[in-house]
Amino acid sequence: MSDGCPIYKTNRDAIAVTKTIADIDTPTVLIDIDRVEANLRRAQAHAEQEGYALRPHTKTHKLPQFAKLAIELGAVGITVQKLGEAEVMADAGVTDIFLPYNIIGPLKLARLKALNARITLSVTADSSDSVAGYAATFTADQALTVLVECDSGGGRCGVQTGAQALELARQIIAAPGLRFGGLMTYPPLHGVAKSNAWLSDAIALFDTAGIAVPRVSSGNSPDMWEPAAAPVTERRPGTYIYFDRIEVREKVATLDDCALTVLATVVSRPTATRVVLDTGSKSLSSDLVGMDGYGLVMGTELVIKTLSEEHGVIEMPTPSDWPRIGDRLRIIPNHACVVSNLFDTVTVVSGDNVSGTLKVVGRGRVD
Repeated sequence: MSDGCPIYKTNRDAIAVTKTIADIDTPTVLIDIDRVEANLRRAQAHAEQEGYALRPHTKTHKLPQFAKLAIELGAVGITVQKLGEAEVMADAGVTDIFLPYNIIGPLKLARLKALNARITLSVTADSSDSVAGYAATFTADQALTVLVECDSGGGRCGVQTGAQALELARQIIAAPGLRFGGLMTYPPLHGVAKSNAWLSDAIALFDTAGIAVPRVSSGNSPDMWEPAAAPVTERRPGTYIYFDRIEVREKVATLDDCALTVLATVVSRPTATRVVLDTGSKSLSSDLVGMDGYGLVMGTELVIKTLSEEHGVIEMPTPSDWPRIGDRLRIIPNHACVVSNLFDTVTVVSGDNVSGTLKVVGRGRVD
């Protein structure tokens, strides 16, 4: 761990445990803090060079310590995906949070109102129903900032046309307890240019209507190194803090950039070509996302071919007496974000040395 990383100088939740990786039981998640810091610094440098605000998504790690580290390095705030994650981060002292999600129903709206009273908060809406719920909950003395979510090609949530975005913005502006915060989108994979064109056309309508668009927020780690282009003013990458096999496949990172691995033990060698590990779908996830296998053995070309709940199976290309029962392997998962939600704690390492453990306080906060 470099001297520039403040996590273990100030964090009371970081508990010194054991001295080396060899002392750690399995399965467990290892986080290479040197790679984490390098990934955060590289992204921040890109944002500053390209002239956009960086607002990283914390769904990947769910750790307030890393959220705060990104902010210390220059991020303007953080992004979360669910209200429960926002509450966890606010409780830990993060004060500027973007929640790009339609918050629906009186129970969640009451929680949102309480959260808005104590931090700088912004949310999204893509329908009159969402806006109506916000408008009925918030008042002018404690207004809520609402961005219009736009489907610029990603095919998930969002208004479908610039005209719809303008109409929804007018509804937000008309509500005394709401503040129009701009436009937000999640672009299609490798579709940044298409997405930016959609947004530019929409903003032209806003200009004609005399309505300023304070912020244009876009996401997507696989395209994070694309040059920033108008009209986007803010980006929300998430996986970049750890990277994973998906990002390596998309050539966003190399295997040497991957900061999260799952430490596993060989528990069975039924044949000369079959290796069984103590990591199954409950520790690696069953998320294939178009990959060959469920994870890559670090330092090799071996992949986890099949999974059950508690077993991961490697099929060796040729008979081999390595690895043996009791040997330990580090697995680079397909999708790091899912793995973070499978473990109560992660072990932070620098090289082979263990720095401490961190409780994944955002785990399970999908409410």
